[in-house]
Order: sequence, then structure tokens, then C-alpha cells
Amino acid sequence: MTHAMNQYQILSRLLLYPEPELIAHLPQLEAALAAMPEQLALLQPLLAHLESSSLIDLQQQYVATFDRNPSHSLHLFEHIHGESRDRGQAMVDLLAEYSRHGLQMVGDDLPDYVPLFLEFLSQQEPGEAERLLGDAIHVLAYIGRKLAANGSAYASVFGLLQTLTPVQAAQFLKTLALPP
Repeated sequence: MTHAMNQYQILSRLLLYPEPELIAHLPQLEAALAAMPEQLALLQPLLAHLESSSLIDLQQQYVATFDRNPSHSLHLFEHIHGESRDRGQAMVDLLAEYSRHGLQMVGDDLPDYVPLFLEFLSQQEPGEAERLLGDAIHVLAYIGRKLAANGSAYASVFGLLQTLTPVQAAQFLKTLALPP
């Protein structure tokens, strides 16, 4: 598995709800990132945050950050379509994309859940992963900007994602009709 593939898996795990297993595996995640010093440096704020807080504090902060703040939602299409019917069609289209690449979803996650999308990218050839990331980078960068504006260490994941594609994320929300 290439470094880029490992990167997507690491980023996916770092965006999951903090469980004891994640905290226990932080040294392994950091060790995997050691071969990628620039990425490790970008993620250091989040890694330090995860290592220095109690599990209950991490879980409460996670819920406050991602579940209670719609502008930080980890569901890609929520930022574009909200709860409209268009979101449903976008989900169907994304499921078809996953299926074309051999991914069969299991579990309760919606297909536009960012950690699932990153896990999907980890299973692709590097060029295809880069192309697919480029398709989503505008929304991912938007989430990252919102997180950074609120001082969240999770913003570092989204900052790193922007370095993994040559596509420059749109800076203006009206470009994508995203809520301010």
C-alpha cells in the first residue's frame, strides 16, 4: 500500500468519533505518518489535541463540533443540498460511483460521510483517488475553513486534504451555492 493510500485511511480514522481504540492506536498512526513529515507536521495540532484530552472531553467536543454545528457536518452533500431531494439523488449517484469501483457499503453510514469517502479513496489507485478527491475538495475545504474559523484542531485534516489534489478549492461560497 502506498503512502497516499495510508494517508487516506489515517485521515478517515482521525475524523471518526473518538473511541478508546483510536486513542490506543495514536502512536501507530503517528508512526505511519513519520514517513511523511510534512503531513505529520500539518496534523500535529489534532494529534496533540487527541493525546492531551480525556476521552470524555474528546467525545463531548466531537459531538459539539460535528453533530451540533451544521457548518461542520461530516456529510458532504448536506453542505450543498441541505435536506432537499437533490441530496437524495446525489447520494444515489455517489453509491453508483462506489459500486463502479467495487465498494459495497455495509453499516449505517450515509455514502457522503467524509470518513467513509476517505476510506473509499484509500482503496483507489493514486490517480483515481486524486481525481475523486478533486471532485469533493471544494466542500472539504469549506468544512476546513469553518473548523479553522472556530479554532478546531480537526481543521488540520481538511488542510492536508487540500495538499493532496491539484484542484484549487473555490474560495467563494456562491460558486457552489453553499450556505455562508
